[in-house]
Amino acid sequence: MSKLKLLFFALFSVSWPCHAAEVSVAVAANFAAPMQRIAAAFEQETGHKAVLSFGSSGNLYAQIRHGAPFEILLSADSQTPEKLESEGMGLAGTRFTYAIGTLVLWSKQPGLVDEKGEILRSGKLERLAIANPKLAPYGVAAMQTLAQLGVLSSVQPKLVLGENISQAYQFVASENAPLGLVALSQVMLEGRIAQGSAWIVPAKLHAPIAQDAILLVKGRGNPVATALLRYLRSEKAKAIMRSYGYTL
Repeated sequence: MSKLKLLFFALFSVSWPCHAAEVSVAVAANFAAPMQRIAAAFEQETGHKAVLSFGSSGNLYAQIRHGAPFEILLSADSQTPEKLESEGMGLAGTRFTYAIGTLVLWSKQPGLVDEKGEILRSGKLERLAIANPKLAPYGVAAMQTLAQLGVLSSVQPKLVLGENISQAYQFVASENAPLGLVALSQVMLEGRIAQGSAWIVPAKLHAPIAQDAILLVKGRGNPVATALLRYLRSEKAKAIMRSYGYTL
């Protein structure tokens, strides 16, 4: 090969642009498992990477307020994205509900939770893990459920609060708490409860857990951010969400 051709190939390899890019996404803890699968599918199809950070919606909001470089927020509620939009940190017109969450009373122990959740009324409850209602929408839903069932006053001294729904789930998974009101997505795999015993909390017992997404100001101008939000509405993403117990 001539020196001229070698020089051409060297210049071509240096100057050829890399089209793969990234987007930084703040994700509510309840949506960790499905979002990891969605991000993997998105990367496989587009070559672009979604860099995920997980936490309670309240903590993610605080991080965004303090300048965290997130470009998208996938919240566990609708209020947090709406607040960010009103405060000028979320872009108007980009907010939408990507999923409706479901609460479940779950134990790692088979047979402990009955089909109607009567164990909450039995007086035999030792500890019950929930997410901190000051930080996490699933914690708010848990408190509303206990109030609707008329057991809040008797159960409240036995509550173990996780900083987010993932920590609440870990309390039960590690059996530090025998029971927890957690996200159905954390205990469901391919359309069924993976292990233990569970009672899916009727939606009428708490306000709907509408989970909203929003494009943040830092994501303006990043086409990968727009592409990922569009991908969340795709049939492939919706199928993944359904397999974890979300409704759409």
